[in-house]
Amino acid sequence: QVQLVESGGGLVQAGGSLRLSCAASGTLRSCAMGWFRQAPGKERRFVAAISWSGTGRNYADSVKGRFTISRDNAKNMVYLQMNNLKPEDTAVYYCAREERPYGMGSPSSSEYRYWGQGTQVTVSS
Repeated sequence: QVQLVESGGGLVQAGGSLRLSCAASGTLRSCAMGWFRQAPGKERRFVAAISWSGTGRNYADSVKGRFTISRDNAKNMVYLQMNNLKPEDTAVYYCAREERPYGMGSPSSSEYRYWGQGTQVTVSS
């Protein structure tokens, strides 16, 4: 059983930066990983994903050029570096692992089987 635990959220002013981390209890080496977010009253939405090998990355248009996803398979960690944060980035951020091995990182939440509990990111204007 894989357990994912996010950390690094908090309150930041617009234009600031945060780095989210996702720690896995089991190995992440063979699976793509993703970050999703859910704002109050809205559906959970795709933010970024990284392939199982780390060579492929996929971003939502709203975060391209500001967010960077990375992974360290040796440490079973996934990261989301968030720069130039905007108030509209305020949400609970979730880390997730794709169900099938050797994936490229899908933007569809239905491809992900394991989810963390989420970490709150609040950006003030």
